[in-house]
Amino acid sequence: MATRKKSRKAKQTQRAVDTISDGVPYEVRRSGIHGFGVYATRRIRKGARVMEYIGERISHAEADRRFEEKDDDGHTFLFVASSRTVIDATVGGNDARYVNHSCDPNCESVIEGSRVFVDAIRDIAPGEELGYDYSLTWESTDDPEELALYACRCGAPECRGTMLDPEPQDAHRAKAKRRKKKKQTKAKVGGSGARRR
Repeated sequence: MATRKKSRKAKQTQRAVDTISDGVPYEVRRSGIHGFGVYATRRIRKGARVMEYIGERISHAEADRRFEEKDDDGHTFLFVASSRTVIDATVGGNDARYVNHSCDPNCESVIEGSRVFVDAIRDIAPGEELGYDYSLTWESTDDPEELALYACRCGAPECRGTMLDPEPQDAHRAKAKRRKKKKQTKAKVGGSGARRR
């Protein structure tokens, strides 16, 4: 009888089930980075699904309205889950809202079907603070004083000094547009891709 190898995803799912079924592997306490942080209470294996980011599921328009009403202090619990949904962890949120930004992360945020999870990207030792790269989106036309509010305090040797994505969204869109145009030009020049023998 042939044995099928488990896919990488299946292995990660099994590790995540192992971690979650053993109880919560973390606690929330004061952080040297910012406010509160989430700390491992025992070893968390690479690939483990540590927690889900929970909160009220709202539209982008509602998220914009709430953000406009709030003083911009560089602190937000809004997480974009899809093109239609934002999770506001200030309403019904869980401990995931306290995972701080890190330029040298041990976790990553993973979006699956407009749900957001925090997964370990390397083994995490007991007592270590969990962190992922927020890569907050911004535009090159945003006010520099407002952008300065998103300074990073993670203390990593390679800290980039900000929680913002290294590149503004308008630059991302321009690059994508150029790639698409280049691909279309290449397709016109290359024809159907059939080769003569």
